[in-house]
Amino acid sequence: MERKIYLSNTSLSRAREIFLQAALARKMGDEEIATVEAAGRVTSEPVFARISSPHYHAAAMDGVAVKAADTFGAAPTSPRRLRLEDNAFYVDTGGMLPPGCDAVIMIEDIFYPDKENPREIEIREPATPWQHVRSIGEDIVATEMILPSYHLIRPFDIGALINGGIFTLKVFKKPRIALIPTGSELVEPVDLPEPGKILESNSYTFAAAVRDWGAETTRFPIIKDDPAKLEAALLKAVEKSDLVLISAGSSAGRKDYTVSILEKLGRVLVHGVAIKPGKPVILAMIGSTPVVGLPGYPVAAYMALELFVMPLLYNWQKQTPPQRPILEAFSSRRIISSLKEEEFLRLKVGKVNNKLVATPLPGGSGVTMSLVRADGITVIPQDKEGIEAGEAVSIELWRTPAEIENTIVCLGSHDLSLDILNDHLQKQGLGYTLSSAHVGSMGGIIAIKRGETHLAGVHLLDPESGLYNIPYLRRYLPDMEIVLVHLAKRELGLIVAKGNPLGITRIEDLSRNDVVFVNRQKGAGTRIYLDFMLRGKGIDPALIKGYEREEYTHLAVAASVAAGGADAGLGIRAAAQALNVDFIPLAWESYDLAIPAFFYNSAQCKALLTVIASPSFREGVEKMGGYDLRQSGKVIWRQG
Repeated sequence: MERKIYLSNTSLSRAREIFLQAALARKMGDEEIATVEAAGRVTSEPVFARISSPHYHAAAMDGVAVKAADTFGAAPTSPRRLRLEDNAFYVDTGGMLPPGCDAVIMIEDIFYPDKENPREIEIREPATPWQHVRSIGEDIVATEMILPSYHLIRPFDIGALINGGIFTLKVFKKPRIALIPTGSELVEPVDLPEPGKILESNSYTFAAAVRDWGAETTRFPIIKDDPAKLEAALLKAVEKSDLVLISAGSSAGRKDYTVSILEKLGRVLVHGVAIKPGKPVILAMIGSTPVVGLPGYPVAAYMALELFVMPLLYNWQKQTPPQRPILEAFSSRRIISSLKEEEFLRLKVGKVNNKLVATPLPGGSGVTMSLVRADGITVIPQDKEGIEAGEAVSIELWRTPAEIENTIVCLGSHDLSLDILNDHLQKQGLGYTLSSAHVGSMGGIIAIKRGETHLAGVHLLDPESGLYNIPYLRRYLPDMEIVLVHLAKRELGLIVAKGNPLGITRIEDLSRNDVVFVNRQKGAGTRIYLDFMLRGKGIDPALIKGYEREEYTHLAVAASVAAGGADAGLGIRAAAQALNVDFIPLAWESYDLAIPAFFYNSAQCKALLTVIASPSFREGVEKMGGYDLRQSGKVIWRQG
């Protein structure tokens, strides 16, 4: 009997061992299916040919079939004549050789000595026995094993099976997975949700993943936070499924009923694994059916799915999970990790100056875009406090090494135009992608200094000169060859709720008692501009409610205001328009690309600059509102 462990911090290796030992006691039966539908399935027994291929002596060329002995002695000076339908026979490629024939002479080597008598042909070179002939069993011999047991059937295997006379075969049944989404706040993804409601996406992510891993799925309707309804759904799912996945309700909140119901119906093997993200996962059995309770946060849920469900499905089908490419890169910054969990960190990876550089993405369990944007993951062991800047890390790639080689890394300030720039760059079909991570303008400059990025998006106002970006590049990169390329003028202002109910009109209003503000992170050009404005007006940042609350993008600021989490934030017009909130203009600022000379002269950069200069890119950006791209692509300053 499996040992029941109910701990909050079971190690990943131990949790997986316990779960797989219990779950793999359930076996997948087999079924007989048509060969033409067998691609992607796994053989449950060896498959032996019923006939040979070819099953007759077949012509390998268009020509004339002969008995080789009849052509011996033929030469250009003493040709040998044969009579069609007597000792020479026309054959097409794949055709059966007539009785007594053991060779084929290609049609281009046949001559007609007498045009009046086309039934007579002339041979000027002897044929050797079995030339241009596919003999019986050349490809497959009857009774030969075509495929062994536990073989994943590939497209070209189908042809071999059919040629061997196999029209049906036995394969393992696909694991049947039941998906149960839970939560009263969830709604089906058919209409945009009202405030307080969340689109149910997890079960669709799970379904796509497990289908890739060889399973078939049944999705239950959303189960509201009602223990009786969840219990009934579980009992129904267990009856007809090999594995049940429950989305959400695995933690310890007021409405997290999953673990108590699983204890009632079966055995909870593990509740809580020392991984981040994914800690609240539940591993259980109801009778012989394994059940996995996955966290509600999408990133945590997906990581738990890969760590526990993927190996189970491949094991059931007698396969080894696919191995992703591994490469070593250097961390662009110091990363602190808790000693409580094994951490799976999502990373952006790029090759800068022949050095692979990895930059961590936002680590929140609800940040699904960290999965979309990630190039790979690295694992920080439970006994390690983190990763030092410049330390080598081993990365499991989610993209190919070739894609990493052709990635243009842009670290710096966030701007919506970068996504459009990447889209237009990929449409060129050159294989280049632009990978941007939002670390603020100062973070981008420091990344250039450290050799961690190809370019940086910057929009830093120098209070003394009134110039954008150039003073900062001179100050922080005095010895580097730098080219500053203008990307866009963009309108900066206060983002406020629709209709501006608090009547906010100027910077001074941020210090009012009834206004809650949302700020950008330290080092962001927008934050630096705000501090410059506050100093100019003699406003103490401590008087602004929410000054310490930070977001990393303009869209995140606008989203916070749109959702009522803040009354105001500083950002660009395009973000306000995207989220349908109001905008109070304050200034136009210059958003530029700082490009080290080594990259400026590369083929990748030339492709990037070509896109920036294109009318279609400019139109795409200006359509968002609050942008002026008339000078886009212009070199506005050089150093060195």
